[in-house]
Amino acid sequence: AIINGPNGPCGPCSEIFFDQGENVGCGRHSCNPSCDCGRFVEVWNLVFTQFNRLEDREGKGYLEPLPQKNIDTGMGLERISAVMQGVLTNFEIDIFKPIVKEILHQTNTKLQTLNSVYAIADHIRAVVFAIGDGVLPSNEERGYVIRKLIRRAVWYGYCLGIEKEFLYRIVPTVTRVMAVPYPELTERRENISQIVLGEERRFRDTLNEGLNILDSLLDELRKKNINFIGGEEAFRLYDTYGFPLELTQLIAEKEGFSVDKEGFNQLMAEQRRRSQEKSKIKKEIFSGDKRTKFETIAPTRFIGYENFESRTQVLAILKEKKQVEEAFPEEIVEIILKETPFYPEGGGQVGDRGWLEFEDGRILINNTLAEEDYIVHYGKVISGKLRVEDEVLAKVDRERRIEIMRNHTATHILQSALRSILGEHVQQSGSLVEAERLRFDFTHFKAITEEQLQRIESMVNEYIRRNDKVNFEKMALKEAKEKGALAFFGEKYKDPVRVVSIGDYSKELCGGTHLNYTGELGLFMIINESSIAQGVRRIEAVTGRVAYQKMSKAISLLKKINRDYKISAEDIPAYLEDLREKMKNQEKEIRELKLKIFEKVELENLIKEAQNIGEIRLVFKQYDEPIQILRDYTDMLKERFKEKLCSVFTSRYGGKANVLIGVTKDISHILNAQALAKKISTLIGGSGGGREDLAQAGAKEEEKIHLLTQEAIIEIIKEIKQ
Repeated sequence: AIINGPNGPCGPCSEIFFDQGENVGCGRHSCNPSCDCGRFVEVWNLVFTQFNRLEDREGKGYLEPLPQKNIDTGMGLERISAVMQGVLTNFEIDIFKPIVKEILHQTNTKLQTLNSVYAIADHIRAVVFAIGDGVLPSNEERGYVIRKLIRRAVWYGYCLGIEKEFLYRIVPTVTRVMAVPYPELTERRENISQIVLGEERRFRDTLNEGLNILDSLLDELRKKNINFIGGEEAFRLYDTYGFPLELTQLIAEKEGFSVDKEGFNQLMAEQRRRSQEKSKIKKEIFSGDKRTKFETIAPTRFIGYENFESRTQVLAILKEKKQVEEAFPEEIVEIILKETPFYPEGGGQVGDRGWLEFEDGRILINNTLAEEDYIVHYGKVISGKLRVEDEVLAKVDRERRIEIMRNHTATHILQSALRSILGEHVQQSGSLVEAERLRFDFTHFKAITEEQLQRIESMVNEYIRRNDKVNFEKMALKEAKEKGALAFFGEKYKDPVRVVSIGDYSKELCGGTHLNYTGELGLFMIINESSIAQGVRRIEAVTGRVAYQKMSKAISLLKKINRDYKISAEDIPAYLEDLREKMKNQEKEIRELKLKIFEKVELENLIKEAQNIGEIRLVFKQYDEPIQILRDYTDMLKERFKEKLCSVFTSRYGGKANVLIGVTKDISHILNAQALAKKISTLIGGSGGGREDLAQAGAKEEEKIHLLTQEAIIEIIKEIKQ
């Protein structure tokens, strides 16, 4: 018989259901566990794993008995809890009830709409745990899943009539309910709340932008006498603006349109397929028919913690991912050694560079990466001929490695300083350790002040001056966590783990290379601090030689200022403040002068050139002025001509396309400035909004301003009036 299903261990299974009684579900006498009415709830599943499914050359599946048989049991904890607590759904058990109650309180929702409330509860709990573990909303991989969960929860709230942010208010309830088994959630509660709040605000902004796009799309379809939205347009609204299909359908139905749901689903399936292909682990080094031979090679032994060079043996040579027996000058190769002092890229630390030297030959190694249990050296043959099983002298670029070690040890000290000054909620979310600099990403819900940055930098340098010993230990992962060692979320740690401890203030799981004493760092200097995502900050810093060079350059600059302008370093801030005040006054004088010129010369000319569109007079003009000047021009124009006037001023100031629309109040009922701004924003690929009598549109690409001609504005006005 043909056995269908995926390859791998399998076997017959037993599903256990709980009967909630005749009063639940469809009420039919024939109701049984196969019915989806809700009466019978699956609470347990047992798989008797006794076979391994394989495929023959023709792709037909067959079963092979396993030498070790077992029973794989999976119990639904929350479903069992519902049974034990005598309730009908998971959302009525003790760990969900307070969350549901808080949502009902926040949303003022009636009991008839509990399905949406349950969905919000489920989503916000998952979001809290994910963010607590370091998964932050983004447009990629797991972060994308969290962003979608938040947006879907906001959408459910939108359907319940909630117009303001509310999800972040539920976070404290989730952390309180889970406080006993997961106390770390309580520690990070405020940070999680702020991240959720930021995502809510961002989505509501996106939602408004998407509504503008959808309005414009419906207008276009009406002109073409089309009464349905295509799957491609619906998918673009979903993919670009986070618009759930249900929302598009709801709005479309109110306007008399249908939606191509089948076309949308096809595009969604295609996106999932691309995502799955992207996420597949590529084992390029073991591709094709070479894998069998590689399985005979022992994993590479790393000896780089104690050594910068060592004599070792070549186990494999690859060219373009194919195994060969020898390599010649000018060839690009990948080499696997029996043991190596070269550290492979990982944990944020870049891979080592250096040389492989052998009889009459040399290979320049420009990168080192880990591929499963092997360390692969990427390089170019400079001279000589290298063969498999040859002995080589592997030499790491010592100076570069030491610079990297300085920066890696600095990241550990930096995280300790951040947690000390900003709070224990700080958690590493990414890092890059190079020879020239370090980059450290961490969770924090607000901007860091200059005073806090100075304290952080000062604390790190204080630890450097103390010259604390850097200690290395191997221990079980469980023991390391019990001792308070910090782990980088997303990093995989093999048991036993390597724990790097510095003084009494830093203890982390880390496989990277480090200094022996903090004093070897020399100097630490923060060169930049910024926000890279909602709730995620980034610090870039330099150490040792590079830090000294930057400091020396800064001191030289101060000396030059003192010499050329006769200003001491202490007086520079006051001098710049005085200079800024003078510039501010000059800008004010220039602005007043421009307004006088506009009043005396421009006003009359603009009215003379105004275009009549029925009873409306259109004034259109392009300036290269900041938006505030355009506001002044608009106010002066309205003051002089109080009736039946629409002004559209465009500007390319500041590298952006800016548009300001003014409409006198007597005609705002037939020509709304806000509606005009939204139409214009669609034309230039930006966003727009405002009041009925004054609105603004803009786009990041300043060249888009050329699309706004007087003729284009007239056409838009005619559309709105219709």
